[in-house]
Amino acid sequence: MPLTKATIFVLDPSDLTTPKDQFEVQFNPEEYSLNKDNNFASQTIPGLSSPILQFVNGNLRTLEMELFFDTVDQQTDVRNESNKVVNLLNIDSKSHAPPILRFVWSTLDFTCVLTRANQKFTRFMSDGSPVRARVTASFSEFIDGEREAKEVNRQTADFTKFHVVVQNETLSAIASSFYHNPQTWRPIAIANGIDDPRSIFPGQVLKIPSLPFVDQDRGEVFK
Repeated sequence: MPLTKATIFVLDPSDLTTPKDQFEVQFNPEEYSLNKDNNFASQTIPGLSSPILQFVNGNLRTLEMELFFDTVDQQTDVRNESNKVVNLLNIDSKSHAPPILRFVWSTLDFTCVLTRANQKFTRFMSDGSPVRARVTASFSEFIDGEREAKEVNRQTADFTKFHVVVQNETLSAIASSFYHNPQTWRPIAIANGIDDPRSIFPGQVLKIPSLPFVDQDRGEVFK
C-alpha cells in the first residue's frame, strides 16, 4: 500500500495554526534523520579530578532528508518542481524572514524553517534543461518563544530563580523550600553577597542560584 505523500505547509507567521499555502513533494524521501543535542559548559575546580558540567541550553532539532524530482516523462524543466522547495529559502517581504513551515508525513509533524537546500541535477534534455534532480534539504525546528515561556516556567537562561523575603523568613527556610535541604543556605548567601545570614529583611529580593553552585573565590562546590 503506497505511503501518503509528504506535505509542506507554509504558515501564516501571525497565526501558526493557519497555512496560507501547501504542496506535496513529488516523491516521498527514502529516509530522513532527526537530530537533537544539548550544550554543556565545563567548570574546572582546583582539587577535583575532573571539571563539573553545567547544562547551558538545548539546541534546536534538525530534520534532514533528500528529495527526488523527475520530469523525464513530461519532458519539462525539473526546476519547476524542485524550486517549490528551494524557494522556501526566499525572504518574505512582509515578515522580512523566510517562511515558517510544517513538514507533515504520516506521524512526522515538524514545525520548522528551511535552512539549506542543495540541488544536484543528474539528467538533461537535448537543450540542456534538467529533467531529474535531487535536493538535499535541512530544516531547523521553529520554536514559538512566547508560547514556550508560558508553558514552561523558566525564569532565566541559567535557571536562576528569584525570591522575595517575607516576615520571619530565614535563609535556611528558603534553602529548604528551593533545595529541599535547609543546610544548603550558603549558595544563596554567596550569590547575594550576604555576610550575616540573619541580616535578610522582608521585601528583599534574593537570587536563588541553581545547584551545583561554585564559589569562585574559594573554589568550593555546593551540590
